Amino acid sequence: MKHQNFIDRDKLYGLLNNNVPTESELNDILNKARKLKGLSLEDVAKLLCVEDEADIAKILDTAHYCKEEIYGKRLVLFAPIYTGNACVNNCVYCGFRRDNLELKRKVLTMDEIEQETLQLLRMGHKRALLICGESPRNNTDYMVEAIRRTYAAKDEKGSTIRRINVELAPMSVEDFAKLKAEKIGTYVCFQETYDPVEYTKFHPANTKKGDYLWRLTCMDRAMEGGINDVGLGVLFGLVDYRFEILAIMEHARHLEEDFGCGPHTVSFPRIEPAEGTPFSLPENIPHPVNDKDFMKIIAIIRIAMPYTGIIISTRERPEMRDQLVKYGVSQISAASETNPGGYDEDKGDTGAQFTLGDHRSLDEVISMMIDGGYIPSFCTGCYRKGRVGADFMDLAKPGLIKEYCKPNAMFTFREYLEDYASPATKAKGLELLKQLTQTFSKEDLKRKVEGNLCKIGDGERDLYF
Repeated sequence: MKHQNFIDRDKLYGLLNNNVPTESELNDILNKARKLKGLSLEDVAKLLCVEDEADIAKILDTAHYCKEEIYGKRLVLFAPIYTGNACVNNCVYCGFRRDNLELKRKVLTMDEIEQETLQLLRMGHKRALLICGESPRNNTDYMVEAIRRTYAAKDEKGSTIRRINVELAPMSVEDFAKLKAEKIGTYVCFQETYDPVEYTKFHPANTKKGDYLWRLTCMDRAMEGGINDVGLGVLFGLVDYRFEILAIMEHARHLEEDFGCGPHTVSFPRIEPAEGTPFSLPENIPHPVNDKDFMKIIAIIRIAMPYTGIIISTRERPEMRDQLVKYGVSQISAASETNPGGYDEDKGDTGAQFTLGDHRSLDEVISMMIDGGYIPSFCTGCYRKGRVGADFMDLAKPGLIKEYCKPNAMFTFREYLEDYASPATKAKGLELLKQLTQTFSKEDLKRKVEGNLCKIGDGERDLYF
């Protein structure tokens, strides 16, 4: 199938010219958002032009409402496994770039990947993201074997990784079909920037990544290869963030129209300093995004694409991450390392992709979540029950998915408390579960939840609806 460019650069920039909404227009847009049906491109363009502090507060309040209505207090946790930092590309902002001679390169062996997985399992993780640089050494066959070894690893308590997402370079339909056969969850690939003119400045044309259209259409090939769930993202700081948000909206629309299902997740990384990469220093970033604007754009995507998962990584500081979960974020990484072999006790001596902002342990992050009344979730039930892609959205949009998500989150949380939590975290976590159990209005569902929680306390594992 021939793939076309669906990003109209001039149209998107044009929508941002003198487009601040009136008070009446703003209120109409936010009232529309509270119906949980999403927003149009034109609506989002107006919200992106809002600068008044009081009006931004209204946007944040609406995002908080939408987040609570759809996701409640659930917050999904995962961690990345970097299998290699060798890369043929020369992206100016990335620590893995080919010309970075200060970086010590490493591609993990399968045994080393298993050891990284075991370290995550011993923390309590159940969901992993496999990620690497683009290199002949990290080809599809290598990643297929890496997926198998990650799924096969089992720690001393018998725990395994229940879901693997992958963040890999664009590939052919045939290679996507190979990944699908390995039972991956979401395929993630960042466009970095949707601006085709600026893209060439950051991604030299003589590299694989220099082909804008090949990257832009990778989700089409992924879905043609049978991948049900895909994750979008840009790297904020390269061009005007407002353009990027509109482009993400257009990408989602394109996928909905051509494949019947938009993105499962959208990720929001900002450029962070990387060893041997002067471009990534704050003074060199072309369009830095401050904290106020960052919170605004997270909130806008939450109300514009209400059923899409929003991911924030450990690039961000703890204070920022703790704030963003109120206004739209539904998935966070925790206790992450961004260099190959980084979970070894000596932390490895290979180069990292970027500087981390949040160095808290998984237990510390979960403790914070409990204090905020959030349910730490390691749930993978929908993926193993086949509730993915369009089928997931058919349940999510009328609100039916809540009957699965909240109980399943509670079950995986109870597992963590029994098997991996510190005594203090376990004590307050069990109290939170007791309170949450009383919030179910349907008596039969409440009894099922109580029954499964008791079974987990007695030693049963991996229970889900």
